[in-house]
Amino acid sequence: MSTNEAGETSFRAFSRRSSNVTLKNITKVFASLDTKKEITVVSNVNLEIAEGEMVTLLGPSGCGKTTTLRMIAGFEDPSAGEILIGGLPMTTVPPNKRGISLVFQSYALFPHLDIWDNVAYGLRVQKLPKAEVAERTRKAIELMQLQGMEHRFPAQVSGGQQQRIALARAIVIEPRVLLFDEPLSNLDAKLREHMRDELRSLQKRLGITSLYVTHDQSEAMAISDRVVIMNEGVIMQIGTPREIYEKPSCRFVANFIGKANFIPCSVVAYENEQAIVSVNGKTMRLPEPGSRRPPVGTQANLCVRPEGIRLSREETILGGKVTRATYYGSHVEYEIEVNGLSIVTEQNEAKESELFHIGESAWIKLQPELIRLLD
Repeated sequence: MSTNEAGETSFRAFSRRSSNVTLKNITKVFASLDTKKEITVVSNVNLEIAEGEMVTLLGPSGCGKTTTLRMIAGFEDPSAGEILIGGLPMTTVPPNKRGISLVFQSYALFPHLDIWDNVAYGLRVQKLPKAEVAERTRKAIELMQLQGMEHRFPAQVSGGQQQRIALARAIVIEPRVLLFDEPLSNLDAKLREHMRDELRSLQKRLGITSLYVTHDQSEAMAISDRVVIMNEGVIMQIGTPREIYEKPSCRFVANFIGKANFIPCSVVAYENEQAIVSVNGKTMRLPEPGSRRPPVGTQANLCVRPEGIRLSREETILGGKVTRATYYGSHVEYEIEVNGLSIVTEQNEAKESELFHIGESAWIKLQPELIRLLD
């Protein structure tokens, strides 16, 4: 067995303690110093994170995701509701007794300590025997592939290596729950993608219950078992990355995750679990209209992802003119103006003759199985 495998086995054995996280009706209210009014930043949040699961809180700035993370960590007290870890209430438990590690956006490394001492710091605070501190620190450093750098200082290593140091320091105390507060935002795009994949791989191997906060949708889609979309302190939808992308519950979620087109329609009828809608005076059937069904006779929107639209030179349900054509190598992104509405589509062009050019007329072919009906 390799040293890395031994370290992983040791961690898994330690972390068999129950580590599921439960939020029950969590609310956080702050007092505004300017208006002397209360501001609700998290409202009635309910969430269950299973053992070994990686869940991401995703949303725009100010949506309440970091405040939720800080309440789980114990740095903020809920105004109402209950937080449980392993089934035990955490309301009166201080942060250092919750069995939680937090990886910060800034990494929060001690600049005057070398890598070894940075990683060992938490163990020394716990006043563990020197031999145990040395053994666990060595295993964490090897697990993060930092061996040979033990006596370098944070300023002497790269951003990606600093991120590994922060992760080693978080893991070495063998937490039940690992919290991430936008830990990759300080890295450049290519390194961020690489470290994102490494982090997810490590989390899956160790089976640590994890909660990850980010505003980067591609990051959330890549690392998560489930994604929690938040807006203005409220959970808008919880689901796997695929569910969130393919079956958004509302316009906000559809617009926040990836790109989406919203095409006006009217609801004609529902038959055999299908929706019949009218678009531009023509009817079409939707085999999977979605769970939130607008009433018959009301105006609604078809939510269509760019890949759910095909362009044609033959007349279809909607026609317009090409206003933008951007070549990305793997595909061409077109913007089509249809009756004053801008529609974006991605096309994988097989040959030059199939390209559409700016100013050219184009007809839109909708793929009903890829459409969601939203009110």
